[in-house]
Amino acid sequence: QVQLVESGGGLVQAGGSLRLSCAASGRTFSLYGMGWFRQAPGKEREFVAGINWSGGNTYYGDSVKGRFTISRDNTKKTVYLQMNSLKPEDTAVYYCTARRDDTTIPISTDAYDHWGQGTRVTVSS
Repeated sequence: QVQLVESGGGLVQAGGSLRLSCAASGRTFSLYGMGWFRQAPGKEREFVAGINWSGGNTYYGDSVKGRFTISRDNTKKTVYLQMNSLKPEDTAVYYCTARRDDTTIPISTDAYDHWGQGTRVTVSS
Protein backbone atom coordinates (compact mmCIF):
# COMPACT_ATOMS: atom_id res chain seq x y z
CA GLN A 1 0.00 0.00 0.00
CA VAL A 2 1.22 3.49 -0.83
CA GLN A 3 0.15 6.68 0.90
CA LEU A 4 0.86 10.01 -0.74
CA VAL A 5 1.13 13.49 0.79
CA GLU A 6 1.54 16.56 -1.40
CA SER A 7 3.06 19.87 -0.38
CA GLY A 8 4.39 23.05 -1.94
CA GLY A 9 1.23 24.64 -3.24
CA GLY A 10 0.43 28.29 -2.73
CA LEU A 11 -0.20 31.64 -4.35
CA VAL A 12 2.16 32.88 -7.04
CA GLN A 13 2.07 35.61 -9.67
CA ALA A 14 1.89 34.79 -13.34
CA GLY A 15 5.33 34.04 -14.70
CA GLY A 16 6.53 32.70 -11.37
CA SER A 17 7.56 29.23 -10.27
CA LEU A 18 6.58 26.65 -7.68
CA ARG A 19 7.85 23.20 -6.84
CA LEU A 20 5.41 20.62 -5.61
CA SER A 21 6.54 17.60 -3.63
CA CYS A 22 4.82 14.29 -3.01
CA ALA A 23 6.11 12.17 -0.16
CA ALA A 24 5.21 8.51 -0.31
CA SER A 25 5.10 5.77 2.28
CA GLY A 26 5.53 2.10 1.54
CA ARG A 27 8.53 -0.08 0.91
CA THR A 28 7.82 -0.59 -2.79
CA PHE A 29 7.70 3.08 -3.83
CA SER A 30 10.54 2.62 -6.29
CA LEU A 31 8.46 0.11 -8.24
CA TYR A 32 5.56 2.49 -8.84
CA GLY A 33 4.91 4.75 -11.76
CA MET A 34 4.01 8.20 -10.48
CA GLY A 35 2.00 11.06 -11.84
CA TRP A 36 0.50 14.47 -11.25
CA PHE A 37 -3.03 15.50 -12.15
CA ARG A 38 -4.86 18.73 -11.53
CA GLN A 39 -8.45 19.81 -11.19
CA ALA A 40 -9.72 23.33 -11.63
CA PRO A 41 -13.13 24.40 -10.29
CA GLY A 42 -15.91 23.05 -12.47
CA LYS A 43 -13.55 21.01 -14.62
CA GLU A 44 -12.55 17.38 -14.87
CA ARG A 45 -9.32 16.11 -13.40
CA GLU A 46 -6.58 16.59 -15.98
CA PHE A 47 -3.33 14.71 -16.54
CA VAL A 48 -0.28 16.91 -16.01
CA ALA A 49 2.80 14.67 -15.98
CA GLY A 50 3.95 11.12 -15.36
CA ILE A 51 7.22 9.33 -14.66
CA ASN A 52 8.27 5.70 -14.60
CA TRP A 53 10.00 3.95 -11.71
CA SER A 54 13.53 4.85 -12.71
CA GLY A 55 12.82 8.39 -13.83
CA GLY A 56 14.09 7.56 -17.27
CA ASN A 57 10.73 7.98 -18.95
CA THR A 58 8.45 10.98 -18.55
CA TYR A 59 5.34 12.25 -20.28
CA TYR A 60 3.53 15.59 -20.12
CA GLY A 61 0.16 17.01 -20.90
CA ASP A 62 0.16 19.38 -23.85
CA SER A 63 -0.75 22.40 -21.75
CA VAL A 64 2.37 22.12 -19.56
CA LYS A 65 5.03 20.85 -21.97
CA GLY A 66 8.17 22.93 -21.83
CA ARG A 67 7.13 24.61 -18.56
CA PHE A 68 6.75 21.78 -16.04
CA THR A 69 9.25 19.07 -15.12
CA ILE A 70 8.52 15.90 -13.18
CA SER A 71 11.27 14.07 -11.33
CA ARG A 72 11.67 11.59 -8.52
CA ASP A 73 14.12 10.61 -5.82
CA ASN A 74 13.56 6.98 -4.87
CA THR A 75 15.94 7.22 -1.91
CA LYS A 76 13.65 9.88 -0.43
CA LYS A 77 10.45 8.28 -1.72
CA THR A 78 9.48 11.62 -3.19
CA VAL A 79 8.28 12.83 -6.56
CA TYR A 80 8.50 16.47 -7.61
CA LEU A 81 6.77 18.77 -10.04
CA GLN A 82 8.76 21.86 -10.95
CA MET A 83 6.40 24.42 -12.43
CA ASN A 84 7.84 27.40 -14.29
CA SER A 85 6.29 30.23 -16.28
CA LEU A 86 3.03 29.74 -14.45
CA LYS A 87 -0.16 31.05 -15.97
CA PRO A 88 -3.52 31.86 -14.38
CA GLU A 89 -4.97 28.84 -16.18
CA ASP A 90 -2.63 26.62 -14.14
CA THR A 91 -4.73 27.43 -11.08
CA ALA A 92 -6.05 24.14 -9.70
CA VAL A 93 -5.74 21.56 -6.99
CA TYR A 94 -2.80 19.33 -7.87
CA TYR A 95 -2.91 15.65 -7.01
CA CYS A 96 -0.09 13.15 -6.76
CA THR A 97 -0.87 9.64 -7.87
CA ALA A 98 0.77 6.22 -8.15
CA ARG A 99 0.24 3.04 -10.08
CA ARG A 100 1.80 -0.37 -9.59
CA ASP A 101 2.30 -0.97 -13.31
CA ASP A 102 4.78 1.54 -14.75
CA THR A 103 5.30 0.02 -18.19
CA THR A 104 3.24 2.85 -19.61
CA ILE A 105 2.29 6.35 -18.48
CA PRO A 106 -1.47 6.59 -18.91
CA ILE A 107 -3.36 9.87 -18.84
CA SER A 108 -6.61 8.46 -17.49
CA THR A 109 -7.43 8.77 -13.79
CA ASP A 110 -8.82 5.23 -13.87
CA ALA A 111 -5.35 3.80 -14.47
CA TYR A 112 -3.97 4.99 -11.14
CA ASP A 113 -4.28 3.13 -7.86
CA HIS A 114 -3.40 5.64 -5.16
CA TRP A 115 -4.07 9.35 -4.71
CA GLY A 116 -2.95 12.09 -2.38
CA GLN A 117 -5.26 14.67 -0.83
CA GLY A 118 -4.14 17.44 -3.16
CA THR A 119 -2.39 20.78 -2.82
CA ARG A 120 -3.84 24.03 -4.11
CA VAL A 121 -2.00 26.22 -6.59
CA THR A 122 -3.30 29.69 -7.36
CA VAL A 123 -1.71 31.82 -10.06
CA SER A 124 -2.69 35.48 -10.06
CA SER A 125 -2.61 37.63 -13.17
